[in-house]
Amino acid sequence: MHQSGVRLLNLSDNLKGALLMMCSMAAFTLNDTFVKLLGPQVPLFQMLFLRGVASTVLIFGLARALGPIRLWFPARDWGLVSLRTGAEIAAAYFFITALYHMPIANVTAVLQVLPLTVTLGGALFFGEAVGWRRMSAILAGFFGMLLIVRPGPDGFDIYAVYALAAVGAVTVRDLSTRRMSAQVPSMTVTLAASLGVTVFSGVASLGVDWVALDGRQAGLLAGASVFILGGYLFSVLVMRSGDISFTAPFRYTGLLWALVLGLVVFGDWPDTLTLIGSAVVVVAGVFTLIRGRRLAQA
Repeated sequence: MHQSGVRLLNLSDNLKGALLMMCSMAAFTLNDTFVKLLGPQVPLFQMLFLRGVASTVLIFGLARALGPIRLWFPARDWGLVSLRTGAEIAAAYFFITALYHMPIANVTAVLQVLPLTVTLGGALFFGEAVGWRRMSAILAGFFGMLLIVRPGPDGFDIYAVYALAAVGAVTVRDLSTRRMSAQVPSMTVTLAASLGVTVFSGVASLGVDWVALDGRQAGLLAGASVFILGGYLFSVLVMRSGDISFTAPFRYTGLLWALVLGLVVFGDWPDTLTLIGSAVVVVAGVFTLIRGRRLAQA
């Protein structure tokens, strides 16, 4: 019995990586849930600034714990860090605006198209080879995304457009990250992004009327800060555990969390077309991730 328990604890690197990826997605989705609960009561920029202050302090402490924070790297990398930070600011604004007004599962499902947009962006801007199989998966994924956002007679809902804009911003963020040299520490990049969102939202919040937070709202804000730190921490640990071709598909467990939390917390459940579109996006994304990694290894 004892030996069986030891074997369960001695997980392979791939299984550890998969568990860490699932923990990362759970933490990020719980952060989104807390933020959405704050949405009707706390102005967007006030929430972003207060969460940013807390999360920046926590990320700074985490970065120091993992090693010294290095700021000396090539000027080209600083340009990419700046571009990535600007994209992070845009993504935060568009995503949370959409999250305030759309069911959490729908917003999360739209963002699952990211591996497809990043793959397509790599082909368009960096000349990376994309064969007919992955291009077919990308086209299928975009069709699935249309089933999720479904433009009506009057066009796209404005908040669906915000969700799509968030996808575009995160695509720029991820593509700029891929072009950075190995000299740039991941936690330095994360800290710069958090600080950038905090400064931007702090300046923008000067133009809105702040509201006093009660105990519940302060607790939700603290929870959001802790969970976003947890998401960052687990995502960093994922990169140090297992083969990315094995662990990457587990990022889609975030959609499962969004479905469950959307139903339990907000009483929302996507309609059949949205669920079908989400399934198409997930299958296309998993295929693209696995196929791309196998080609890279070959």
